[in-house]
Amino acid sequence: MSERPAAARALAALRAGGATLAVAESLTGGLLAAALVDVPGASAVFRGSVTAYATELKASVLGVDEGLLAVHGPVHPVVARQMAEGVRRLLGADWALATTGVAGPDPQDGQGVGTVYVALAGPTGTEALPLRLSGGRDTIRHGSVDAALELLLRRLAPGDA
Repeated sequence: MSERPAAARALAALRAGGATLAVAESLTGGLLAAALVDVPGASAVFRGSVTAYATELKASVLGVDEGLLAVHGPVHPVVARQMAEGVRRLLGADWALATTGVAGPDPQDGQGVGTVYVALAGPTGTEALPLRLSGGRDTIRHGSVDAALELLLRRLAPGDA
């Protein structure tokens, strides 16, 4: 994978602010963590990641509410927010990103292909961004990574994203 400029900018902004980052991934399956560690010096701010691909791991490892998962499934904005909050707490980071969604090829739990939520948790609160991405599985997964990094950048450096 080639280095993503957004990952380099996000890590530089974190470093400048003396902050750390963790990530929780589902549909991206480690791509977000890989984009971050592709940047030389990432270890100065990147704490680590949890790839909770199986729905039950979102609850048991990341602390996502089991009732929420039972009612809405794993592709939901509150699930994304709870994933981000859970990995932030679990790995002791200042900021955390999370990804959950449907990359395809088939719909999942009533959600269409390209339905994605990325979330950011940090000292100033938690937010989830809904996405409707098109294209194949690879395009959706990489688009989710880019959207998560841009969400972080908007919060860290509002004028620079």
